[in-house]
Amino acid sequence: MSCIFCKIANKEIPSDCVYETENIIAFRDLNPQAPVHILIVPKIHIASMNDINSENSAVISEIFETVNKIAEQEDIKDSGYRVISNCGEDGCQSVQHLHFHLVGGRKLSETLS
Repeated sequence: MSCIFCKIANKEIPSDCVYETENIIAFRDLNPQAPVHILIVPKIHIASMNDINSENSAVISEIFETVNKIAEQEDIKDSGYRVISNCGEDGCQSVQHLHFHLVGGRKLSETLS
């Protein structure tokens, strides 16, 4: 498979990993939009939010439990942060592998770009 996030999950491409379990990997974004910008990715290939179902939804639950842990680890839990997942072309999804951006470390803009 030529999916970049699958290759990162399989350790074929190096990343600045900040958290990992059997089911997910979290790593620093190469083009950060804030002081803390971490991508949280399921290791199984799920193309987008549209492909979440009863067979793979447990990993999504684990991702959201992990957000809390990483926010605390990165010292942004109390100050606040944003979790974003883009879906589809109009939603600006650039990699066709479900992923969540954990962004914080400064006051974030109230508008979406």
